[in-house]
Amino acid sequence: MSGTVVRNIERASLEDIAVLAEFGVATIHEAQGRSGLLGSWMRPIYAGAQAAGNAVTVSVPPGDNWMIHVAVEVCREGDVLVVAPTSPCDNGYFGELLASSLKAHGVHGLIIEAGCRDVKSLTEMRFPVWSRAVSAEGTVKETLGDVNLPLVIAGQLVHPGDAIVADDDGVVVVRRAEVRDITAKSRAREDKEAASRKRLVTGELGVDMYGMRQKLKDKGLRYI
Repeated sequence: MSGTVVRNIERASLEDIAVLAEFGVATIHEAQGRSGLLGSWMRPIYAGAQAAGNAVTVSVPPGDNWMIHVAVEVCREGDVLVVAPTSPCDNGYFGELLASSLKAHGVHGLIIEAGCRDVKSLTEMRFPVWSRAVSAEGTVKETLGDVNLPLVIAGQLVHPGDAIVADDDGVVVVRRAEVRDITAKSRAREDKEAASRKRLVTGELGVDMYGMRQKLKDKGLRYI
């Protein structure tokens, strides 16, 4: 049944999320077993956008942004609003006015599997948004949805209070209880990549460094 707003949720430490976010979406996704990545159609509206924080989830009816306004009241400093329609819809649910409201409440960004608009203004105010579409078509305010209930967005299940990290590579979700563990795994992966980078920049070939030659030969690769 729609019409539920959960006011208080458990959140991960903002300090812990900030450390996690330093590794970026690609590394975090790989470090947690190539899981948690939202669909590739969720793109930032401007290059260089970055956001990280605790998920406040919002379920909205198609073509109706009423519950986004409702959600602002329960947001805290460091949250990221995560919004999905109950049926596919690319309408422009979100623009400059709502961004101004969210920014005033310390919200770090918006992830929405629908449309947004006022892209020029959002870019100028540096409010980061990852959306499925950009559309000038507006919405109404007539039908209830839910705030801070588990939500499926772009192929991933997000619980209120999960960590969200987003950058040019996309959006990844990390379970609240696993933030420190995934941070440690991300650090180990980045250290390994740093060692590989040192060898590659000297001209060493990846096929040798990664021991690929015999497998390539076994697969039938021929040099002629």
